[in-house]
Amino acid sequence: MSARELITEHLDLWTGAVTKKSSSGRGSSGKVELTGIKKLRELILELAVRGSLVDQDPSDESAQELLERCLRAKADSVELGKLKKARKHAAITSDDTPFGLPQGWVWSRLDDLVRVINGRAYKKHEMLSSGTPLLRVGNLFTSNDWYYSDLELEEDKYIDSGDLIYAWSASFGPFIWDGGRAIYHYHIWKLDLFDGEAVDKRFLYLYLKAITEEIKSSGSGIAMVHMTKAKMEELIVPVPPLEEQHRIVQKVDELMALCDRLEQQTSDQLEAHETLVDTLLGTLTQSESATELADNWARLAAHFDTLFTTEQSIDKLKQTVIELSVRGFLVSTNDDGGEPAEILLNRLRNEKQRLIAIKKAKDNGKIHQKAPKEPPYDIPSSWTWVRFRELIWCYRGHNPPKSEFKTEPQPGYVRFIQITDFKTDANKVFVPQTSRNKMVHKGEIIMAAYRHIGKLSRNMEGAFNVALCKILEFEPMERDFVELLIRTDLVTGELLRASERGHIPSMHSDHLLSLLVPLPPLVQQRKIVKRVAELATLCDRLKERLNQASETRCQLAKTIVEQGLSA
Repeated sequence: MSARELITEHLDLWTGAVTKKSSSGRGSSGKVELTGIKKLRELILELAVRGSLVDQDPSDESAQELLERCLRAKADSVELGKLKKARKHAAITSDDTPFGLPQGWVWSRLDDLVRVINGRAYKKHEMLSSGTPLLRVGNLFTSNDWYYSDLELEEDKYIDSGDLIYAWSASFGPFIWDGGRAIYHYHIWKLDLFDGEAVDKRFLYLYLKAITEEIKSSGSGIAMVHMTKAKMEELIVPVPPLEEQHRIVQKVDELMALCDRLEQQTSDQLEAHETLVDTLLGTLTQSESATELADNWARLAAHFDTLFTTEQSIDKLKQTVIELSVRGFLVSTNDDGGEPAEILLNRLRNEKQRLIAIKKAKDNGKIHQKAPKEPPYDIPSSWTWVRFRELIWCYRGHNPPKSEFKTEPQPGYVRFIQITDFKTDANKVFVPQTSRNKMVHKGEIIMAAYRHIGKLSRNMEGAFNVALCKILEFEPMERDFVELLIRTDLVTGELLRASERGHIPSMHSDHLLSLLVPLPPLVQQRKIVKRVAELATLCDRLKERLNQASETRCQLAKTIVEQGLSA
């Protein structure tokens, strides 16, 4: 079977599988299908740049002649002073080439085809709110925040629609720019063809896209991976005859359009599936009684294997368990011999007053203006609604001067925990040991109060900055139950909604302490914590089985890709 036939058959099989799932009304696993489509895109690119997607035509102009035209154009640029004399590269040998070329193709160094031009670095005062757009790497990938400049620069520091560029720092990849005239940043190269009639920039774009992961892995840097201009210029590029370049680009466009349609089908199904899961899980949290909850759960459980087929849906199920737990639906709320919540509340208030007396807590009874004024739902009769400040205190961190930062542990120094530590543990900083309230120990709750509001950890130790807060419960509250409360919509949801209008979400400690939360008797808190842990373990097992199935599907896709490349 030829490579083209293999791709066509695989696309047909995938489309048939998606259509079958759609017509049956079953939920799509989403992640698996989208991963498979990504593999297909990679396969198409690999086959394209190896010459396996279209037929070779002996009547096409020799690629060697095209390369010689590029070399003459390059030499003319040097002679005219537009380009510095290039250093000599070692001859390309069979040991350098990653695969064999079809007849009529040749290998070339990248800098024999294009001039690799650096962008420009900018100082803060040069980055304005109006003027010529300033293209940064982030604008090519994730960011819609733009800067502008009124500088007048050399013409080669500008790009225009149709130019081939390459991002080479942190995020990597080629682009054919379509955003009009712009200045481009130092972390972007413009790839200016020596002879646009000898090389189709769209083919060069396809090849660079196909090998971008290899380019990135050959880069350097610890905090941020980057590529050097010298290494980029030495890249080995296959050059087909010009007409074949055009045919390859056309065929890739056709196949990528099929992938786009397939991906849209899958995305539409995934969106519909998520809406269905949200709606049905919502019937559980909206239940007014244990009887209504049991009825709603019975209807949902009948379709369990259809609904919970993605990691997102399982995570939502786990969150629903937490929401139900703090409403008293997961354990018996009958009299179990424990003290009522009102008596527990008096004990908590006494403990708080004791801490205030010895200056380990502050008394602030002011209700934050954004805090709810009325309880949102009914709770068991043995429970009571309280402001969160009746159960906990929140200690914000501090920001020591950077002159005190150390990159290695030293006597009297402790780890400095920052908001970025919720994502990575790579950038460790140490600062002088500080007061007890500005320190957190393993087992204590530390929570993000900025950007990632509500994200928490029980596994950090050290001093922490002002973007974080330590949550300490008043005795004898169950710390694990406090954590459950923080994870609910009553707390994290309220805080996030209150910060929606801000450019970057942030939280006021008074707002957290003013929120209304349910307080169960202590014995029931312990039962709830145990029950949630049991159900969370079951969800984790379900996700593990799902991931194993996903790995099997991905391995199948990988095998198909390898088969295609060897065809």
